Amino acid sequence: MRHCYVVRVFTDGQSGGNALGVIPDSVELSSEAMQGIATKLGFSETVFIDWTAAGPPVLRIFTPTVELPFAGHPLVGTAWVLNSMGPGVDRLSIQIGEVGIRMDNGTCWVGPPEIDQSVSEVSEHEVRRLGVSMIRAWRVVMPMDFLLAELADGKAVENAHPDLAVVNDSCDGLYVFARGEPVRARFYAPALGIDEDPATGSAAVALAAVFRSEGQNSGRAEILQGLRGSLSRVMVNWAGLGVEIGGTVVHDEVRLLEE
Repeated sequence: MRHCYVVRVFTDGQSGGNALGVIPDSVELSSEAMQGIATKLGFSETVFIDWTAAGPPVLRIFTPTVELPFAGHPLVGTAWVLNSMGPGVDRLSIQIGEVGIRMDNGTCWVGPPEIDQSVSEVSEHEVRRLGVSMIRAWRVVMPMDFLLAELADGKAVENAHPDLAVVNDSCDGLYVFARGEPVRARFYAPALGIDEDPATGSAAVALAAVFRSEGQNSGRAEILQGLRGSLSRVMVNWAGLGVEIGGTVVHDEVRLLEE
C-alpha cells in the first residue's frame, strides 16, 4: 500500500486548480509501474518521489501516457506538500536539474533551472490549420515543443476550439492566450494524453520566454487559465533566464494505492 496525496495546484481561492497526485514513496517501483499508476489515477500529472539518494528529493513526473522532463504544476504541488504537510525542503531535483522553492504567505514558488528556451515565430498558416485564429504565434522548446498562439481577446480564448487531432500531430502542447491584466489562457496537449489542461506552469514559463524575446527582459504576469466557473490562477516572474512560477494549493484527500 502506498499513500497518494491529491492536491489542486494554481487554485483561484479555494476553487479551480489542476489536480495532482503526489506519491512520496517510489521505492521498488519500476518506470512501467509508475506509468501504470499515473494512467489509472488519470490526473494531468502524477509525481513519484525518490528519497533514497543524498541531496534533494528526486522527482519523476508522469502524465497518463508519458514521462515528462519538466512540468510546472507538479513542482509547485509537490513543493507545497513537502513544506506544508511534510518535513520541509528548499530544493527538488528533476531531469533537467535542480529546482529552488520558496513559500510566501501561502503562495508556493518554484524556480526551475535557467534554460535559454528556443523561441521562433511561426506562420499564420501553421496555426490556422490547428483551427485557431491568431494575431501572432511562436514555437518554444521547453524542452517540450510548445506552440503559443496570441488571440484577439479573452472572449476569443474562451471560444477557442482547436482541432485536437492536428494539435496532436503538430506539437507537444498548444497554448492560446490573450494579453491583459490578467492574461487569459487555455492549454491543450493531446500528445501528452491531456486534451485540455486546467493549469500549466510550464506554459507560463514559455510565455515568459516569448515576452523576453520581444525585449521584456524582466517582468511578471498573472494568468487566468481555463473556462469561467473553473478558472486557475498561475503567476510567473522572470528576470533574464531566471523564472519563477507560483500559485496556491488546496489539499483534497489522501488515497491508498493497492499494488
